[in-house]
Amino acid sequence: MQATADQTKKESSWSSWKGQAIDLLYWRNVKQSGAVFSSVLLLLFSLTQFSVVSVGAYLALAALSATISFRIYKSVLQAVQKTDEGHPFKAYLEMEIALSQDQISKYADKILLYSNTCMKELRRLFLVQDLIDSLKFAVLMWLLTYVGALFNGLTLLILVVVSMFTMPVVYEKHQAQIDQYVGLIRTQVNSVVGKIQAKIPGTKRKEE
Repeated sequence: MQATADQTKKESSWSSWKGQAIDLLYWRNVKQSGAVFSSVLLLLFSLTQFSVVSVGAYLALAALSATISFRIYKSVLQAVQKTDEGHPFKAYLEMEIALSQDQISKYADKILLYSNTCMKELRRLFLVQDLIDSLKFAVLMWLLTYVGALFNGLTLLILVVVSMFTMPVVYEKHQAQIDQYVGLIRTQVNSVVGKIQAKIPGTKRKEE
């Protein structure tokens, strides 16, 4: 019974985090999404101009300046008003932030599962278990060489963040049109792949 209750609690917690992420990307709360989006972009643009060490140090100094100033302000205020409210950050200092053994095991299991899946897929592609899939992968890598020549990793990360906060909203508003065009593209791609499979011996997949 206890194990079932713990599993239910974990699933509920995961669903809650997933729901919050979806709400964030779909701008359900404009102020919250705007704050996260602008903060992440500011951090990434800072990394384009300064080193990771410098950005980390500046962020730490900014946070320390805010917390020290607030602590001094509250101390002075308590001294003037002759009150004893205690430490202004007492609630946060007493908050449990350590990861439990169950949480560590859960995340480790997920990382292990994704790693094994990734290695099996890469083995399948590089050892040409399916010629068409390997050709698709080769074309993707070839295209990425051009992408890498145009953008560095940090620029691509900025584009990914911008896409994450814009594409879901665009898709939600224009879902019918986007699905129609995606369907046409998929039909054309499947048609080309089918022709290639018909012309190259041994590329036609066995039917289930």
